[in-house]
Amino acid sequence: MYTKQRADIMPRPINDANRDNYQDTEANPIHRTEEMPVATLSIDTDTGSYANVRRYLKEGHLPPTDAVRIEEMVNYFNADFRHAQQVKGAPFVVTTALTESPWDATGQRNQLLKVGIKAVDKVSSAQSSMPPANLVFLVDVSGSMGTDDKLPLAKSSLRLLAKTLRAEDTISIVSYSGSTEVVLPATAGDKTATIERAIDRLSAGGSTNGEDALKLAYQQAAASFKNKGINRILMLTDGDFNVGVSDVDSMIDMVKMQRDRGISLSTIGFGRGNLNDYMMEQIADNGNGNYSYIDSLTEAKKVLGDERAATFNTVAHDVKVQLEFNPRYVSEWRLIGYENRVLDESAFNNDKVDAGELGAGKSVVALFELTPRGEKGMYPARRYDAKQTVNGNANELGFLKFRYKDSAKSSSKLISLPLTNTRASSLNSSDADTRFSVAVAGFAQRLQGSPYVHDWRYQDSGSLAQGSLTSLSDPYGLRREFVQLTELADALTPTNHQNDADK
Repeated sequence: MYTKQRADIMPRPINDANRDNYQDTEANPIHRTEEMPVATLSIDTDTGSYANVRRYLKEGHLPPTDAVRIEEMVNYFNADFRHAQQVKGAPFVVTTALTESPWDATGQRNQLLKVGIKAVDKVSSAQSSMPPANLVFLVDVSGSMGTDDKLPLAKSSLRLLAKTLRAEDTISIVSYSGSTEVVLPATAGDKTATIERAIDRLSAGGSTNGEDALKLAYQQAAASFKNKGINRILMLTDGDFNVGVSDVDSMIDMVKMQRDRGISLSTIGFGRGNLNDYMMEQIADNGNGNYSYIDSLTEAKKVLGDERAATFNTVAHDVKVQLEFNPRYVSEWRLIGYENRVLDESAFNNDKVDAGELGAGKSVVALFELTPRGEKGMYPARRYDAKQTVNGNANELGFLKFRYKDSAKSSSKLISLPLTNTRASSLNSSDADTRFSVAVAGFAQRLQGSPYVHDWRYQDSGSLAQGSLTSLSDPYGLRREFVQLTELADALTPTNHQNDADK
């Protein structure tokens, strides 16, 4: 895979000063298959990056490059995978697709491999069959949460959720600023008026005491623990912890200990100016939860309403993916996104290594860019390339494996699938799900200023996505909205940068 540096496609910085905190990341490197044939990763079902990027664009700014996590952009959209393969005994289906890469700029013939899984959703259409939930909402009411896009929006989000709770559910609310308070002790979910009165009492002011807040929330969750139910803390905050535990490592240690006791933690981010995206994404991942960002009540409805089962109800735990490429067909490969989800090869068989959780009905896609053997890549040809293949498996593109647990404390199960398709289809003839995923991945890489997409433009992503809409379900207009976001990004790109990209 030939690459070139593209300083001309770096996004324009935000005009107003802020203290938003994002993890510094670098794109995954290109690997020579003969030296590193195996990719191992944890799945990622977070969606916070997409909603945050959307908020930047709608406010008239290109996002900071570190705010863009490609896998969260792609997995924001729940795919249908109409032709997915049902895996016997597993709570999810599997799909793969091999297509031509659309962003080759130097005469390359690279390919894109899509690997997708989707959890079987047995509860979304019958919410009453969902396990009883013990939910503790840990609400930041510090002074930094006083703006309309923070605490007021968080309260509206909670009111929306309150109307969906059942009698068998319990909800507690803990607020925190300079001190912590149990605003609502464990209350049956059908006591809507009581819950709403507690929500109305929340008001912003003071500093943020993260350590005491977490301890009290976990106490509340433990007191109402449901042995065969969902036990989860949901932290609603901008992440501006300035009292008590303030570094990510200490937060992670705390949530790891509690997740092993059966209490998971999810984070929901609000606002801008001091958004601690890094902290929230990391502790949710380590707390067997997920990280969402709410930029509107519409997004709150998606996270806490429409996709409630996927947000709360885990059906596969510690899901890992491992893919071994056959050097006979693949000379180079790179994983697109998942930079902080890459695992050592040895971690795949180690059940003590934590990985991502898959919620009911949720789909996850991973994309790999491949350079077929014989095509020009990043690395020059070697005189003594081995070109080894495994006897009897010479005609396989690769070998795909999944590990998952039925419960957090069970032993993992293994699924293995050979990839026998070695001929890539044209992108235009690929299925609509694949085309849309490629469009989003290209858009996200362009926002990051990635050198790997060469002259790919925002409008290319928009056109590719638009062409797939006629074949995709889009009941809430989210895919159509994505096309509009590509237009906003294109409009916000300085003219001289766009002209350079057009060359």
